[in-house]
Amino acid sequence: MKRKKRGAPTSTRIRTVTGQPAPNTPLKTSHKKRWLWAATLSGLFLLGVAYIAWLSRELPSLARLEQIEPAVATQVYSSDGELIHSFFTANRTYTPFEKIPPYVIQALISMEDRDFYDHWGVNLLGIVRALLVDIRHMAIVQGGGTLTMQLTRPLFFGREQKISRKIKEALTAIRIEKTYSKNEILEMYLNINDFGNNAFGIEAAAKRYFNKDVQDLTIEESALLIGILKGTSYYSPIRHPERAKHQRNVVMSTMVATGYLSKAEYDSLRQLPLKLDLYDPNKMHTAPYFTESVRLQLNRLQDSLKVNIYEDGLRVYTTLDTRFQYYMEKAIAKHIDGLQETVRKQRDFRELRETLPDSAAFDNATTVEIAFVAINPHNGHVLAMVGGRDFDKSRFNRVTQARRQPGSAFKPFLYTAAIDNGYSPAYRLYNKPTVEINADGTQWRPENYDHSVGGLTTLREALRRSLNLVAVQLINEINPRNVVKYARAMGITTPIRPYSSLALGSSEVIPIELVSAYGTYANNGLHVKPISIDRIEDRNGNVIYRNTPRPRVALSPETTQIVRDMMQTVMDRGTGYGVRRDFKFYLPAGGKTGTTNNYTDAWFVGYTADLVAGVWVGMDDPKMSLGPRMSGSRAALPFWGEFVKSVYDSIPFIHGKFAESPGVFKLEVCLDSGELARPYCPNTVTDLFTEKNRPTEKCHLHTGVSSGSHGRKKRF
Repeated sequence: MKRKKRGAPTSTRIRTVTGQPAPNTPLKTSHKKRWLWAATLSGLFLLGVAYIAWLSRELPSLARLEQIEPAVATQVYSSDGELIHSFFTANRTYTPFEKIPPYVIQALISMEDRDFYDHWGVNLLGIVRALLVDIRHMAIVQGGGTLTMQLTRPLFFGREQKISRKIKEALTAIRIEKTYSKNEILEMYLNINDFGNNAFGIEAAAKRYFNKDVQDLTIEESALLIGILKGTSYYSPIRHPERAKHQRNVVMSTMVATGYLSKAEYDSLRQLPLKLDLYDPNKMHTAPYFTESVRLQLNRLQDSLKVNIYEDGLRVYTTLDTRFQYYMEKAIAKHIDGLQETVRKQRDFRELRETLPDSAAFDNATTVEIAFVAINPHNGHVLAMVGGRDFDKSRFNRVTQARRQPGSAFKPFLYTAAIDNGYSPAYRLYNKPTVEINADGTQWRPENYDHSVGGLTTLREALRRSLNLVAVQLINEINPRNVVKYARAMGITTPIRPYSSLALGSSEVIPIELVSAYGTYANNGLHVKPISIDRIEDRNGNVIYRNTPRPRVALSPETTQIVRDMMQTVMDRGTGYGVRRDFKFYLPAGGKTGTTNNYTDAWFVGYTADLVAGVWVGMDDPKMSLGPRMSGSRAALPFWGEFVKSVYDSIPFIHGKFAESPGVFKLEVCLDSGELARPYCPNTVTDLFTEKNRPTEKCHLHTGVSSGSHGRKKRF
């Protein structure tokens, strides 16, 4: 019996000498495994392709990529080129690449993406390394994304921690790199990212932390801002200055490693303190009452302009001149505390103090407020505005929103109506007491401010001394409704009650309208409505709104010149003389004081050939008095005099002249007869006349020939 050879095959497991399967034998197990691996990898690849294709449906479209327009703040500028304020939902000002300092770019690249200029949106080695770490931890632990990938987060995807988001970032980054240049990507990155503390973009960050433009950033300041991007809260230089300083130095050390900064420079800069100069973008720093009034106007305009004033990056060019604003605020600061002290010394507020719950309420109730505005009378441009003592405490703009009785500041409208209807400045009325019966049967007995009475008084003299008794007689002669007509023509829109008391300013006016109306005298009879916004441009510089002044004829040149001359008498020798005496302001100017019953309101409104300005002072409660003798000349005039004197002394501009009409001429008249004066007339005056109101006959009373009859006297 033969023995089987050892190792002889007894089944299909037959191999040849070379170790390969014998012909017609099944595949070995190792071959199956290779096939399975290949199939698995192919399947995974196909699944990956399918998954990426599925994710691609959620990627931003090409059109969206080509028009990336983040929300940008609207910037408001003064007429002299200063940035006044920004309106925004996200405090962002877009800055072109060429205006960004090179060390900002160097700090960013050193810290975030050293291969930025060499990759095409994705750094494969960095991505793979980060993905492996993330997979091992089953969470997003490590970055690895390029600057371009990081840019996609604030633009499209947010910061949700998912691997799918990272894939979307990579795919979108590739498309961004195909659409934009490297410098354009850096520009977008630095303009779009959040730098914390309500600062979006590098320009807003420079302003927020250092109160300067991005072009003026130093190396260490640039490094601080780039360092904040790693964690806007954690590295906030406001809340965590030591962390922020350490992070700043880390950024500068990376700049050394990349060759942008020398070791010696680093050693010097790392020792420097942060030197923050914080700027609150929400606070209105310059002319807050004016700026807020501009915002309200923009709100009303945005629907018709089809814009969003908080996100569309508009440029609003206003009429404000920051130099005028400075001197207005300086004048207020110089005089308001003294006025406040005088009022509290003169008034007995003990009963009021007992009724108010605390000292803060008492202080608010007894605070002297102010409304002050200056306008260019020729184009209506509002040059400066202060609507109250403290914008942070009260946003109520007393220049544009308050309605207060003007007192004698209303009288120019009365005298304008008289002159335009044939009266002359030499016309005379008795300065005597009068009594009127009101509709309810009560009596009204007007008085002069100084309680004086007298005889026949010219209109010029009555306006100079602000005589109430003459004004009441005059309004009754010419009819209150005629006075209303002239006030309307000169820009007063508030309800005006056509009664005798209107001569004394009994109907409320809005301060800016009263001041603008006075501008008619400076503008040769043309009234221009006040303008705060000159023009608006979109983010591309296209003008989308222009506010063109529209002068309207309100008065004849002849009437304008005569009334203006009468108001110059007020300034030179009347209730406005304090401007000349106390402030040494001697340029041609006209003006008028105003004081209401019980001294609740004090006014001074005046003008030159270049400027019209007006001041109101009082308390918000119209029942609260400023105290005895607190008239317009005492309480309001000092603010006007200080401001106008400073403006003319300090701001260079061409000083204009009042226009004169050939239809106005001077004549000497006899006050006894109202006729042209003769050499024998003992009581004469030289004044301005027109063909409408000039006397044509020579005085019949003083002919030089003895007469038994003096005839009838006229009251001119």
